[in-house]
Amino acid sequence: MLSREEVLRYSRQLNLREVGEEGQRRLKNASVLCIGAGGLGSPAALYLAAAGVGRLGIVDNDVVDLSNLHRQLLHGTKDVGREKADSARERLINIHPTRLCAGNAIDLIGAYDTIVDGSDNLPTRYLSSDVCVWQKKPNIYGSVHQFEGQVSVFAPHLGGPCYRCLFPDPPPADAIPSCAEAGVLGVVPGLIGVMQAMEAIKLILGIGDSLVGRLLHIDALSLRFREFKVRRDPDCPVCSENPSIVEPIDYEQFCSARSDTKIPALSPIELHDRLKKNEKIALIDVREPFEFEIARLPNALLLPLGKIATDFNEIPREGTAVVICKSGVRSARAIEILRGHGFDNLLNLEGGMDAWREQVDPTMVNY
Repeated sequence: MLSREEVLRYSRQLNLREVGEEGQRRLKNASVLCIGAGGLGSPAALYLAAAGVGRLGIVDNDVVDLSNLHRQLLHGTKDVGREKADSARERLINIHPTRLCAGNAIDLIGAYDTIVDGSDNLPTRYLSSDVCVWQKKPNIYGSVHQFEGQVSVFAPHLGGPCYRCLFPDPPPADAIPSCAEAGVLGVVPGLIGVMQAMEAIKLILGIGDSLVGRLLHIDALSLRFREFKVRRDPDCPVCSENPSIVEPIDYEQFCSARSDTKIPALSPIELHDRLKKNEKIALIDVREPFEFEIARLPNALLLPLGKIATDFNEIPREGTAVVICKSGVRSARAIEILRGHGFDNLLNLEGGMDAWREQVDPTMVNY
């Protein structure tokens, strides 16, 4: 039964014919796991908790960074440097301070009725979808890129497709930039996260039309919504009648297996050692000017990725040139472009400036 305090707290929801006391009890008895406490997981978790979901879990092993705060509303300035799980613990209930992986996904997902996937990487998305298929749990998917986002509900047991039906093969590992690389307006993940929470509540209450079998795409700049029908793949390796994948696989290897060319690279420590020996190495920074102003390596040449196809004559063709970006994604793409112009002396800085800060210079500003 609902307590007097709960009746007062949820009175506006109780007034809805589609919810009522019975619906509020369903929410109280429900359990939802949010994968990630970031831009999507933060608003989703806050609204699910506020709606009265009785058992809410967060799985995340990341640390709060100042650059997170414009979109990750679970955390505040005082939480910078703390584990996101510790920060979220003060506002939510069940916290799992770990990364979802093949070794724990079955147990974690199995402990909850509904899964909200707010992850920002492909291995976790494929893993969470696969486990949800095997355990017949709805997987509420969301993703964002700059000013755009998309949301859907993957649930083969409810007649819809799974994530693999829509994306049977991952793109090359360097084809999808992260929020740190591409940027994102903070309200966009907020919008998608709230929609994920709404889909979870609808499924718990058994009301409305869920996004099972539909993908909703949102362009926030034009505020246009487009809907796409998504059908099950009869040959899907996970949710078809004769699946070929029936247990977790090595998702990191699966999601990086389609890289068409091997980009030669060196680690920040290797570069640091070679620079200390005064080796003649050209440093080519393909980030944007504002990033270059925040943090840079001495004597690096700024040549943004968008200009590299036309301004490559500034890059020496003799000796060694190391290409640098924030995380190693844009620099790998730059090397691919430059190879098409005959360059064969380029190395990628593994992990970019983020890895340089972690391995070589922890005083460098993080952004």
